[in-house]
Amino acid sequence: MSESKVIFKAAFNPKIKKYFFIIGCLFGLIPFIGWAFLVVWVLGLGKYFVNRYYKSLACHLETRVLHFEKGILFRVEKSIPLENIQDLTFKQGPILRWLGLSIFEIETAGGQGNRTGGDLTLIGIEKPKEFREMVLAQRQKIMGSKSDVKPSSDSDVNVLQEISETLKRIENKIQNS
Repeated sequence: MSESKVIFKAAFNPKIKKYFFIIGCLFGLIPFIGWAFLVVWVLGLGKYFVNRYYKSLACHLETRVLHFEKGILFRVEKSIPLENIQDLTFKQGPILRWLGLSIFEIETAGGQGNRTGGDLTLIGIEKPKEFREMVLAQRQKIMGSKSDVKPSSDSDVNVLQEISETLKRIENKIQNS
């Protein structure tokens, strides 16, 4: 297997710190338990948390995979092979739109079905449309190179011809019945 090299490192918009702070404040509006949280959050925990979280974010596109890292207490590192990527989606709620941010969801083949959201969710990537185009272009490059592969031996060609003939016989039987 060839070694993968970094093609592009994504940058995250510093405004996501403000976004996470606002989300924490909204959580703090829950009666009783949330109120105590809101006081602690506003007095310093929020700023500390969002700064640490922002520094933990990393995303880079390699020749064959998209690699992502995040987390403070619970660290997540995820690598998605580009050939498995099925869909790239942008989402914006009112707070994200107000801050000029978007959620970038990546869905893969063999994803987890009825789950909400994609297999990888990136909030606040700078220039998300350009990043999407780079991912799609690199995916197309490696998928194109896979489709150019020819059978490696005569035995492979023979097996493929047998499969083709079998499929034709099945098709004929279905049409005649």
